[in-house]
Amino acid sequence: MPDASLLQLEEVSRIYGDEVQVHALDRVSMSIEAGEFVSIVGPSGSGKSTMLGLLGLLDLPSLGTMWVTGKSVRDLSDYERSRLRGDVVGFIFQQFHLIPHLDARKNVETALLYRNLTPGERKRRAMEALDIVGLAPRSDHRPVQLSGGEQQRVAIARAIVTEPKLLLADEPTGALDSTNAANVMEIFQELHSPLRAIAIVTHDPAVAATAQRRISMKDGRIVADEILTPTQPAAGYGGTLGTDGQGTLEAVETEADS
Repeated sequence: MPDASLLQLEEVSRIYGDEVQVHALDRVSMSIEAGEFVSIVGPSGSGKSTMLGLLGLLDLPSLGTMWVTGKSVRDLSDYERSRLRGDVVGFIFQQFHLIPHLDARKNVETALLYRNLTPGERKRRAMEALDIVGLAPRSDHRPVQLSGGEQQRVAIARAIVTEPKLLLADEPTGALDSTNAANVMEIFQELHSPLRAIAIVTHDPAVAATAQRRISMKDGRIVADEILTPTQPAAGYGGTLGTDGQGTLEAVETEADS
């Protein structure tokens, strides 16, 4: 039975192939609570992307059980899972995925198209989301007229306009210079609240260290689940988190054998 977690995985595996099977995830158990700020790290092939797909309800486990807001994902139809994803999850990607011919406001509005909202309400909510990320004055600019950092902020506004319970970010600073990366991480810190969880997949140790919790993966398994106290908030991104960029370690919980 699930606990009160926003999201919970119990002995979850994701297996690809028939004759030759690849265990992209191997007996993973974890939970994410409302209000947590989590980073997921590991080398290429460690299972981070597969984990992201499951957390975002884009994929289903091959084995094991996964609950989102107390609902077993396996018990949902494709339509019900899609509705749950739209209600609970907001996605932010490395490459922004903005629609080139739409301005910033209309790009944000695309996340609301399947909601029962009037055009005026969609516009109002999109402008509020753009204001949160500091881009309301550039709402009429198309992506080509915006810098990379501004495009990522539009993507963040699009992700939060639906008021999701979970923000999932896949290498959100990977295509940005250090200054814009710092700005984006400051926005994530500001978006962090007791009612919203944030999970960031990243290769960057400084980005990972801005989170309160770091999950390390290897060969499809969780090898460390650490509670962190970063030495600086996100504003210190890019060099003031300490010589190793890791933050201060308070506790370690290992969910896989060494």
